[in-house]
Amino acid sequence: MHSNIIKIQKEIAPLRQEIINHKVYSAISEVEDLRTFMEYHIFAVWDFMSLLKALQINLTCTSLPWFPVGDPVTRQLINEIVAGEESDVDANGDIKSHFELYLDAMEQCNANTKSIHSFLAELRNGQNFNDAFEIARVPASARDFVLATFETINSGKTYLQAASFTFGREDLIPNMFFSMVNDLNSTQPDQVSIFKYYLERHIEVDGDHHSHLALSMTEKLCEKDEAFWIEAEETAKRALQKRIDLWDAAYAEIVKNKVGA
Repeated sequence: MHSNIIKIQKEIAPLRQEIINHKVYSAISEVEDLRTFMEYHIFAVWDFMSLLKALQINLTCTSLPWFPVGDPVTRQLINEIVAGEESDVDANGDIKSHFELYLDAMEQCNANTKSIHSFLAELRNGQNFNDAFEIARVPASARDFVLATFETINSGKTYLQAASFTFGREDLIPNMFFSMVNDLNSTQPDQVSIFKYYLERHIEVDGDHHSHLALSMTEKLCEKDEAFWIEAEETAKRALQKRIDLWDAAYAEIVKNKVGA
């Protein structure tokens, strides 16, 4: 593995541990708590897909007439990840993106999907992000999370997009959380089974294989440019800090709901 990859992994390790050990996970003990968590997390799932597509747009040819764009190996890496994320299968064998699968999980457990649906509807209708956030009443932490990612996307720097995608990924969920979901599913499968399946697919499809592909992609895009590697590390740290902020807000909402119950 490239020495700069190892350096970034070492530098971001404290932030990763802060996320993995976050108190939000231990606060989730009932389906009601899981609903609140999902209402925040869905924006990170959508955001992740947007970052992935930005990479595909910038690293492959997505316009006509077609021309070979960029490095063939990088093209292969990003296209394979896109296929897994955008065209997976649900428990019934139907084709779904991971975002759509997550929405199915939210609907099954009666989590509120109004905010994310309203947000996307406003964007489709031509609203800018700030107006769409306001109309959809998106939580402030989710707004900040999305805006930080789109700042990286709009930079046009593929090596920063790759760094955010690779090091700020969703492979930060502790075993304790899986155990909690399994426990809830054992008593309330009619509300939690799709989310359990989502997590299992996430590990199976997005786990080691996609992580290795993403690391290879980042290494190829940064190559021997030390300035790129420095920027990549800063972007990775920022993405992880925004995740911590999102989890802090979800935790505060869960606790507030418990007190008010």
